[in-house]
Amino acid sequence: MDQLFSDTSKNEDHGDLESSFTAYFKKTKKESKIITQETIDSIELHLTRGNIQGANSVIRDALKNIDNAPINIAVTGESGAGKSSFINALRGVEPEEEGAAEVAVVARTMRRTPHKHPKIQTLTLWDLPGIGTLNFLPKDYLEKMKFQEYDFFIILCAKHFTKLELDLAKTIRLMKKNYYFVRTKVDLDLDNEKKCKPRTFYRAKTLQKIRSMCVNTFSQNNMDVSQIFLISNRHLSDYDFPVLMDTLVKDLPAQKRHNFVLSLPNITEPAIDRKHSSMQQTVWLEACKAGFLNTVPVVDILRDDVEELKVKLNHYRVLFGVDDESLQVMAKDSQVPLEQLKKIIKSPYLLETKKEETFGEMFLKYLEKLALGNGGLLASCIYFRETFYLQFLFLDTVTEDTKVLLRETNLRKQFKLNSPQLLTMTRTNDYYQEVIR
Repeated sequence: MDQLFSDTSKNEDHGDLESSFTAYFKKTKKESKIITQETIDSIELHLTRGNIQGANSVIRDALKNIDNAPINIAVTGESGAGKSSFINALRGVEPEEEGAAEVAVVARTMRRTPHKHPKIQTLTLWDLPGIGTLNFLPKDYLEKMKFQEYDFFIILCAKHFTKLELDLAKTIRLMKKNYYFVRTKVDLDLDNEKKCKPRTFYRAKTLQKIRSMCVNTFSQNNMDVSQIFLISNRHLSDYDFPVLMDTLVKDLPAQKRHNFVLSLPNITEPAIDRKHSSMQQTVWLEACKAGFLNTVPVVDILRDDVEELKVKLNHYRVLFGVDDESLQVMAKDSQVPLEQLKKIIKSPYLLETKKEETFGEMFLKYLEKLALGNGGLLASCIYFRETFYLQFLFLDTVTEDTKVLLRETNLRKQFKLNSPQLLTMTRTNDYYQEVIR
């Protein structure tokens, strides 16, 4: 243990703190950062001057802003475009679940309707009536819909964007807001095309045809061609939905990015990795805030620490959708016994240590893994409480669990598995051994 820390402890000074902090955020892509460059610069400046309290104060304010920053998304479009289904998909809510946006054949939205995200309370999706249903001019429509409250607008259509929707987009742009054109129900278009032309059907060609029709509509209305996202509300991982999510994350202000990323469905492994990166930044910031003033690492894990760790682990499992309640829903949907699902994941059992293994020993094993790897967080001279290192372990394990369950779901869809037998090949065989053992 002494050897593990001896080299870094000799060289610790304020310059090392600043360089360690800088090194971490340099490794984080700009479009993934959850604090602004201005905030990073301010923290680094305080550290350069030896003002540890000042650095802590900036981090504390940044974390508070991240937690409390409201995110309001406006969803509008023609009647029948699938606004309610899109909102439910973004919120991870099934159509008939409590609190779901009502999916109806007949248009019913005549006023804006808020829908809170079930896990991220600062995120609200607003279902707006189509501009054509209210017979307003674009500016009057936006004023009545309180356009200034939204971070951006998503404009949906199921066939063609109308002149009203294009004029609305122009007005949104004049008011310095972002908008995104989304063409829904492309899966139905593909199915219909395949039925009508079974011998000549070509998926990519049909998708390009749909995209070209939208582009032509822009040209005919003297509007610059915008990026068009082709999606299916029923098959989120297909088509352009992941691209749309990447674009929204990149365009959002840094302090709003974190909660938006956590709100997104786990439809691809890159999306899961993005959640991991975002959560890792918050743990890092919290650890820095607590660790800047520490010069000697503490190994003993107290009973209060264990209780706090249990809360953190459960929090991560809920955010990533691998908590007991989410697993029950997944088991029901896939017709697989709950215990079978639990057999292929590790996070529920992380704190069920063997009698001969203390939490301190678990901490040291993970610490050694970081040291033997690329240096990671241990390469810094900032000493964190051992509970923060265990939080990084929790986060890594929950992330891998989420990927395992995604692979399992995808395999079942691909091979149309109906039996309770699980394909345990979805987990990398040596992952858990590398992390803990």
